[in-house]
Amino acid sequence: MTALELWTYSIVGTTFAMYIGIAIWSRAKSTSEFYVAGGGVHPVANGMATAADWMSAASFISMAGMIAFGGYGASVFLMGWTGGYVLLALLLAPYLRKFGKFTVPEFIGDRYYSNSARVVAVVCLILASVTYVIGQMTGIGVAFSRFLGVSYEMGILIGMGIVAVYAIMGGMKGITYTQIVQYVVLILAYTIPAIFISLNLTGNPIPQLGLGSTYIGDDAGLSLLGKLDQVVTDLGFKEYTTQVLGSSLNMFVYTLSLMIGTAGLPHVIIRFFTVPKVRDARYSAGWALVFIAILYTTAPAVGAMARLNLMNTIQVGPVGEEASNLVYDERPEWFKRWETTGLLKFEDKNGDGRIQYYNDANPEFAAKAEDLGWKGNEMVTVNNDIMVLANPEIAALPNWVIALVVAGGLAAALSTAAGLLLAISSSISHDLLKGVMMPTISEKNELMAGRLAMIAAIVLAGYLGLNPPGFAAGTVAIAFGLAASSIFPAIMLGIFSKRTGNIGAIAGMITGVTLTLLYVFQHKGIFFIKGTEFLMPELGMGANWFFGITPEAFGAVGALGNFIVAIVLSKLTAPPPEHIQHLVEDVRIPRGAGVATGH
Repeated sequence: MTALELWTYSIVGTTFAMYIGIAIWSRAKSTSEFYVAGGGVHPVANGMATAADWMSAASFISMAGMIAFGGYGASVFLMGWTGGYVLLALLLAPYLRKFGKFTVPEFIGDRYYSNSARVVAVVCLILASVTYVIGQMTGIGVAFSRFLGVSYEMGILIGMGIVAVYAIMGGMKGITYTQIVQYVVLILAYTIPAIFISLNLTGNPIPQLGLGSTYIGDDAGLSLLGKLDQVVTDLGFKEYTTQVLGSSLNMFVYTLSLMIGTAGLPHVIIRFFTVPKVRDARYSAGWALVFIAILYTTAPAVGAMARLNLMNTIQVGPVGEEASNLVYDERPEWFKRWETTGLLKFEDKNGDGRIQYYNDANPEFAAKAEDLGWKGNEMVTVNNDIMVLANPEIAALPNWVIALVVAGGLAAALSTAAGLLLAISSSISHDLLKGVMMPTISEKNELMAGRLAMIAAIVLAGYLGLNPPGFAAGTVAIAFGLAASSIFPAIMLGIFSKRTGNIGAIAGMITGVTLTLLYVFQHKGIFFIKGTEFLMPELGMGANWFFGITPEAFGAVGALGNFIVAIVLSKLTAPPPEHIQHLVEDVRIPRGAGVATGH
């Protein structure tokens, strides 16, 4: 066993032992503990658990990778996810806590006085949550397969087993206290390597400041971002600090979709049902934003520094300087290890034994390369997701730091997966079974049903992780789009519009989610599982046909359709009953609501 493997097994094993220990200590004994941790979580603890729940594998593993290769354009993820959390904290969380129920579909069912609305909300919730959980399982599989010497499939099975122990036994209670530990692990794993790398590149130990500091390498006097701009443009790529994702309109809609999708994600919303009072919901939202900001202000520095380290390792000079290309047989050990995962792949197209890494889609640079006898970019795969996990190895940091990053990536994936699985299981056991099909079921049997539903959700998540659908690369963004187009408008209108009725709400949710799904799956054969195609309708439209908006950004358009349909139909149909209108007013009662009663 190598030193790195020993460190990895030790740190990851210790964290897993802590998660299981918490599960045994916090076993849920009632439906209240299973669904909302008994409603007695301290605001600071809930803020930390919310941060871990919200910062998924996408935040920990993928976001810095997207920033590394997307540059300024990838700021949509920072703005969208952070802005969405602020939207959730200000416009939704306190009012939903005032309502005092267990789940989002329960709020929608009661507010729109309709079991049909509740069922539609459950379907939308499951669609968004299952889509989102695929990304978490993929992150677990990648981390295990690369660092723990097990197969991708075995990694997912181990992750399923760990989640099963603390989620099934403890429900929200077990998940909450596990997520507090997972937050500590993931934030240390994210910031410690960033501090090391910032010191190496700029001499500044604070990554947020290092991003704007002077680069201390060969080109003294250049800023870090200036050096990165120089390196990427020398290789024919777009300037790092000015590139955008598609058009400006697409960036705007993408950001908006991520914002309202974040605010509509049910596994985050239910965290605000776990605190004692409305005021505590506001406080925990504020604390969560503080805890989230530590990672989110570090991510741009991690992305930029990882890209610079990667470029300097593989291609240390511009196109035209043949001697600067790395000899493939002399590639570093980290390169060889990541090649085995398939996330990093080299193809020697001209047989010279050197790695030519440049933008062969740029005509000017392609012409220069042809003069040298190059036949295209030979780094045929550089997956975004390797950047955070590989960054400490590329920077030659100590083995314990690399092992800590692995534990952090697993903590981020497991924490969000557990929250999503609880949202799925509670929607089945509490909203469908208790709320619609068997309203007289006993609390003991409902708790058992919740655990059985959790087992079923874990099995489904594991299956989709082992057999990911063809659109897996965009699952996280699509999940946000589904939540944005279906759940968010129903909650917003439910809180702020007394006139919105059940027919409008139901039709709006169906319209929003249908528009989004059709836009995502508009090409025949896009959806498949391990070679088995599910033929989707051929609409005869090209990619991004609606004003150049990408499928991942379309959730905001679906949400607009939801709002329009819900508002128009509500004006054409009878208003809600008077007691529902009073309920809406009561939910919006401001400060102090529930202090005397504890609700």
